Amino acid sequence: MTHPIIPLAGVLGAPVAHSRSPQLHQHWLATLGIAGYYIPMHVEGEDLEAALRLLPKMGFKGVNITVPHKELALDIADHASDQAVRIGAANTLTFGPDGAIHAENTDAYGFEMNLRQNAPGWQPSVGPAVLFGAGGAARAVVVALLDAGVPEIRVANRTRSRADILAQEFGDRLTVVDWNEAGNALRDAATVVNTTSLGMTGQAQWPVPLDALPADAVVTDLVYAPLETPLLSTAKAKGCVCVDGLGMLLHQGVPGFDMWFGARPEVDAATRDAVLR
Repeated sequence: MTHPIIPLAGVLGAPVAHSRSPQLHQHWLATLGIAGYYIPMHVEGEDLEAALRLLPKMGFKGVNITVPHKELALDIADHASDQAVRIGAANTLTFGPDGAIHAENTDAYGFEMNLRQNAPGWQPSVGPAVLFGAGGAARAVVVALLDAGVPEIRVANRTRSRADILAQEFGDRLTVVDWNEAGNALRDAATVVNTTSLGMTGQAQWPVPLDALPADAVVTDLVYAPLETPLLSTAKAKGCVCVDGLGMLLHQGVPGFDMWFGARPEVDAATRDAVLR
């Protein structure tokens, strides 16, 4: 008698308890009627490779990787997509039949799809983008904006040297703006993106003046706790189209789920509700 193999996936991080990915994937499994499981696993950096080599033998099809392991996961992987290499990090791994680890990064995809879904009039090519932050999330956003055709990205980061590194790496469409001049950089912006933790629950409040923010800009914040951050609240009052950060989390999960469980899920109101509960 043969028993059906139940597909397994999960998320690895340190810590991992904060991750909303288990709610997301279990919702999709239930909605699509797939007999699978998605499991959160706390794994420290020094144990990451050993864990990743063992998981395929336990029936795992792949895993998501969350902070602080995204760069390390890319280094461990046997194969990596061009996108993961450009971003310099992996958030989605799939395991081959022989246990080989393939690294992908779906954050740029998730960012762009969130804007396409929730700001359907967004035209990236019509004007400059202003990007707050220069960390790992910013790298994925830069790739998404460049590929979408944004003509210029103005990067402002509290530590200027990190923004300089980003500009050197990604080329002449990026210009660096001093943090104390960030408000002035908004003057003719078509797209505004916050990738910092500023405005997040329990973090420092939003410090950049938004007087120069155009009323026709599309503004998005990768922070989703709270859903309406101080940046989005002020931008909304000005008449801007505002997109919260939750959709990026939802959309970046779609390709991995498809690869592991063999079905492409929908990002809809029910998906948002399942993750917010």
